[in-house]
Amino acid sequence: MHIRPFQSADEDAVIALWQACGLVVPQNNPKRDIARKLRVNPEWFLIGELDGKIIAACMAGYEGHRGWINYLAVHPDHQRRGFARELMQHAEALLRAAGCPKINLQVRCSNTAVIAFYESIGFSVDPVVSMGRRLEHDSPPNS
Repeated sequence: MHIRPFQSADEDAVIALWQACGLVVPQNNPKRDIARKLRVNPEWFLIGELDGKIIAACMAGYEGHRGWINYLAVHPDHQRRGFARELMQHAEALLRAAGCPKINLQVRCSNTAVIAFYESIGFSVDPVVSMGRRLEHDSPPNS
């Protein structure tokens, strides 16, 4: 697999990849998420290609305290072949080079296969509660 930074022409293929992997949910607009990432360390939006076709993607980020991994995806036809591990190693190298001391990520509790993957590459569940607050809505909140 060849790993390279995201290019604007990749957008539709990346969104299709995320959809195939079940990563697109109503509260996350993938086009907006891509646009946001392209404003902050766009070179850390990684694409994995095999025979010229996008089969994997990963967004890495670092705000000076913790690194983050978002939208790690490998097309279902190419899973369990080491591509996710390879992409994570690449992302980790970028974060280490930036001085990042720890990587965080979030996985839906129901996604046990992905949790098992992350555990297999050295991640563990932190004794914390993940909390969030949406600052932007695609539609006005119900009153």
